Order: sequence, then structure tokens, then C-alpha cells
Amino acid sequence: MPARAVDAFVALGANLGDPQAQILAAIEALVLLPETSLARHSSLYRSKPVGYARQPDFINAVAHLRTRLGPRQLLEHCLALEQRHGRRRTYRNAPRTLDLDVLLYNGLIMAEPGLTLPHPRMHERAFVLLPLAEIAPHCPIPGRGTASQALARVDASGLTRLPGAGRDAAVPLANEP
Repeated sequence: MPARAVDAFVALGANLGDPQAQILAAIEALVLLPETSLARHSSLYRSKPVGYARQPDFINAVAHLRTRLGPRQLLEHCLALEQRHGRRRTYRNAPRTLDLDVLLYNGLIMAEPGLTLPHPRMHERAFVLLPLAEIAPHCPIPGRGTASQALARVDASGLTRLPGAGRDAAVPLANEP
């Protein structure tokens, strides 16, 4: 456990039940983790599924946490939170009530069973990079540049920001200034 709070970023996704409510409830639950505070969270975004396409669209966001939990402890809390929200791991890329991924942890690079930092596919996923770049555009992704630089290398045209984050209606991102 670090002696002082460090920055960690967690991706949130859901596409079963009421995904928007699931994400908002998960953000509230992250605030309650021991020795953890929420620095900021992104807007909510709608995205098409990746991998297994025959399922509902996802709602995604990213939370920036300040935590004294170690990376493994943070992951374990995230997995427990998924289970409390009804997550069942039936097959790869299956629909889910809640998915929480530790993306970045204080610039740490590590690979252990069940935990790789930075998240090994985050640099390929617009539904992770767009919300991350919204709240931390200059955040370094080890080996990939900043969040904004990584976002510039992926196609984010299929994502839509949902209303409620200073916007009156859903706006396709391709139309933003």
C-alpha cells in the first residue's frame, strides 16, 4: 500500500439492465472504497460492442481515483463491486451488468496473473480513450504517449456522449468542434 494517495484510472462499462444507472451507481461505489477518493469522472458515452457484436450497446465512462490501495487491492475491490452488481462471466466479450478495468496506476508497468498495467488493450479502444482524454488529456500511458495522443490514433466516430454532462442532448462526437 502506498504511503500517500496515488492516481489510478478505472474504466466502467455496462450493457445489461439499466446500463446508465449501473455506471452511475458504480461511480458512487468507487467513492466508498477504503482510502480512496474520486478526483473526477468522465461523461457517459454510448458505444457499439467490441468482439461479440450481437448484444446491446454499452455505456462507458472513466473514473480518476486518488487511492492508497495497492493495484492488486484496487482490482480486488473492483471485481467485488462487479459481483455485487450482478456480473457473470459466461464467455469472452459477453454482455455484462458492470465491467470495471484498472487502466492505469501511478504510471506503474506490471504484468501479473490477472493484472496487467497499463491495461493491455486500452490503447486500441476509443470507448476507453475518449472518456480518459476528456478528464486527463495529458495523462501518460506508458509506451503510448498521452491519452490525447492515443485517442488520435483510434476511430472514435461511433461513440456518442450522453446528455447530462453539460449537454442538452446526445451529440455524435464527429460533429463536435
